[in-house]
Amino acid sequence: MADRKFSCVDCITKNCDMGGRTYPAFCVSKGMDPALIEESKEAYMADPTDELIMKVAASVEHDFYCRYTRLEDTIEFCKRMGAKKIGIATCVGLIGESKILARVLVHHGFEVFGISCKAGEVDKVEMGVHGCEETGCHLCNPILQAKRLAQEGTDINIVMGLCVGHDSLFYRHSVAPCTTLVAKDRVLGHNTVAALQMVDGYYHDKLFGKQSDSEKE
Repeated sequence: MADRKFSCVDCITKNCDMGGRTYPAFCVSKGMDPALIEESKEAYMADPTDELIMKVAASVEHDFYCRYTRLEDTIEFCKRMGAKKIGIATCVGLIGESKILARVLVHHGFEVFGISCKAGEVDKVEMGVHGCEETGCHLCNPILQAKRLAQEGTDINIVMGLCVGHDSLFYRHSVAPCTTLVAKDRVLGHNTVAALQMVDGYYHDKLFGKQSDSEKE
């Protein structure tokens, strides 16, 4: 651990956010290659979609900071992006919640098309996945979800509880820009941050292993 390179996750001042504080000696922002900063700025302006997403995301954050829920932020983001058709890439286990989401989106004037992770019913064994039949014989198929939503011509895709890794594949293959409304966590009722918030309490031993009494001292 002593040789680990310090980065933003080790910072307690967050001076890059509002200023008025002290930069740590290892500050990533202060030590940043100016050319890399310029490259990122140019990238936003080089693609009209990237520029629009950047500006719309900033405006939604500013206008509804600590007032809108993630769902409301998502609706407003889609409106300001000029989206007409919204895709929902949903876990089959969250069809109920996705049905409610679709109803809300339609109420706000969007056309909606949703596709579940099991659509197409591809067999796990056929794809070389063995020993996982207890959770169902059909493969979660995020690449198919992305391709089907592309066929529908969706403007923005909303991810609803795709499994860890399956979401990675969906993001990689989605043609339309993506945003996540629900991150899958069956144990914590999809409140993923709770495990981090309880790290010094109930979840410490689960995440770091059980400590002996001498280690605790």
